[in-house]
Amino acid sequence: MFKRILVANRGEIAVRIIRAARDLGIETVAVYHEVDRESPFVHHADFAYEIYSDQPKGAYLDINQLIDVAKKSGCQAVHPGYGFLSERASFSLACEENEIKFIGPHPHAIEVMGNKTKARELMSKAGVPIVPGTESPIQNVNDALIIARGIGYPILLKASAGGGGKGMRKVFTDEEFLEGFQSAQREALKAFGDDSVYIEKFIENPKHIEIQIIADEHGNYVHLGERDCSIQRRHQKVVEEAPSTVLTEEIRAKMGEVAINAAKACGYVNAGTVEFLLDKDMKFYFLEMNTRLQVEHPVTEAVTGVDLAKEQIRIAFGEKLSFTQEDIKWTGHSIECRIYAEDPFNGYLPDTGTIHYLREPGGKGVRLDSGIEQSSKVTIHFDPMLAKLITWGKDREEALQRMDRALQNYRIKGVKTIIPFLIAVIRHPVFQSGKFDTGFLENTFDFKILTQMKQEYELIIASIAAFTYRRGMQDKSDKISLQKQYVKKSRWKENWLIHRKYS
Repeated sequence: MFKRILVANRGEIAVRIIRAARDLGIETVAVYHEVDRESPFVHHADFAYEIYSDQPKGAYLDINQLIDVAKKSGCQAVHPGYGFLSERASFSLACEENEIKFIGPHPHAIEVMGNKTKARELMSKAGVPIVPGTESPIQNVNDALIIARGIGYPILLKASAGGGGKGMRKVFTDEEFLEGFQSAQREALKAFGDDSVYIEKFIENPKHIEIQIIADEHGNYVHLGERDCSIQRRHQKVVEEAPSTVLTEEIRAKMGEVAINAAKACGYVNAGTVEFLLDKDMKFYFLEMNTRLQVEHPVTEAVTGVDLAKEQIRIAFGEKLSFTQEDIKWTGHSIECRIYAEDPFNGYLPDTGTIHYLREPGGKGVRLDSGIEQSSKVTIHFDPMLAKLITWGKDREEALQRMDRALQNYRIKGVKTIIPFLIAVIRHPVFQSGKFDTGFLENTFDFKILTQMKQEYELIIASIAAFTYRRGMQDKSDKISLQKQYVKKSRWKENWLIHRKYS
């Protein structure tokens, strides 16, 4: 096995990889920018090297610096995590050229599947069902308009080199097309350095289903079932679960087979995810392939018992998969909530500050992949995701109950988080029923619930303040006692666990 690997990432995913490596007896090297000097992932690693850039994010994108650190620290391999350079063929190639193993797919697979139009063309040839649309990037708006009319509205404009919802616009009429096309181009150029876009038929309110696949260098391919990632805000996933509430065994097997065919078509090795849209008639269409470990991989681990991060490392070392397709059994149900430092009461604006109090949830069936600790600083320089909360239960109802309890017991003081929003989502009757789609937050969820929660909270605080003032209590412990008595009597008792996060 490798003696030492470089973790070319930060935050919770760096901690996750470091723990997996340690379980395999492998030493780890962390890299950090000055703003991350005291971050938990730096202290979890066996060794840490500072990397430099005027913009903190730029340090983690500097291939030359990362390769230099890997070489001088004696690393035999590099794990890119997700985000940053994880889907850059140039990084995988640089590792190969310097005789450092890239814990992920080969450069060719990353390049082909990373370009959405090339991926669509390849999948079409491989017989994988794709959403009707263009197979080549388009830059001329007049040509694009003609194509859009031919496909038929509504359509979706998507950045050819994109991902994460950037460079994506829905268009419903000719009148909206010009503005949507130019807007998508501008955002694509800013985010990816490539302003080409392609056009897809917009499938209204589908399920977003993804299949986890894994392959070794000996030609063995296995799929580990699906994840339902339909709860999305602005094309960003918020809540994920496995298995889906709507897939039958027959459809799961078919989607798994198609996902493996997609992986074979590009000679894929290591862990990857093939994403599909599932329409109301249970027909599915290829969306894209993510050539890396997904943020939501823990729910698959929970229901299959497979440690994907460890398996990635073993595959990169040249070992065969430790299981076959027949070995994979799906047990129970798992749900993941992404914990963002965003203010749900103020347009989900990212929040920054120092975490001065932290109480993490636990208990049976609860897992927390976190990149923070008490005194951690949350800055403007990186994605606002702080942690991932995962629960498992013998069935979906138990997993939901555990998630509700865990969210209520999660305390993060110093920055605002979307925890109240997540509680409202998982308690929503439509989500509870499992009959939701990608339009849930846009069409079903009533965001006024959050406004009401905030108003009720403010009323509680004002009432408590007036009550304690009238009683003339000065001792803090007495005030707290009175607050508890008041809440027990109030009609807002049910929501107190939510509200007190902000007290």
